[in-house]
Amino acid sequence: MTTSAPQPKVTKSDQEWRAQLSPQEYAVLRQAGTERAYTGEYVDTKTEGVYTCRACGAELFRSQTKFDSHCGWPSFYEPSDADNVVLREDRAYGMVRTEVLCGSCHSHLGHVFDDAPQTPTGDRYCINSVSIRLVPAGS
Repeated sequence: MTTSAPQPKVTKSDQEWRAQLSPQEYAVLRQAGTERAYTGEYVDTKTEGVYTCRACGAELFRSQTKFDSHCGWPSFYEPSDADNVVLREDRAYGMVRTEVLCGSCHSHLGHVFDDAPQTPTGDRYCINSVSIRLVPAGS
């Protein structure tokens, strides 16, 4: 499920990312960190709208694909468009997972798992709240 990533459309120096992002945003988005389970602002959000990348503003997910996975992070069963995310193999911490990156700036968003049979795709995009921003419908 891993794809080869084209060059990011949005590029900034490390210094520019640090100036733009909060320390927690930087740790997750640029250093592939994670927020603690059940602490993110969008875990239980039901608001309709579009979820964008907190680093570059690119569209990533739509609220219609968000579901309650009870994993502690916002979960979606598919991106709003396949090109909006980049998937790559992640072998950190002795595991083999599929990392999800923003398709525009290649910031770390979370991981995708194929363990959601209750969804139309069977996928669970487990995304850090700190890596996304909800733009409510009608905004």
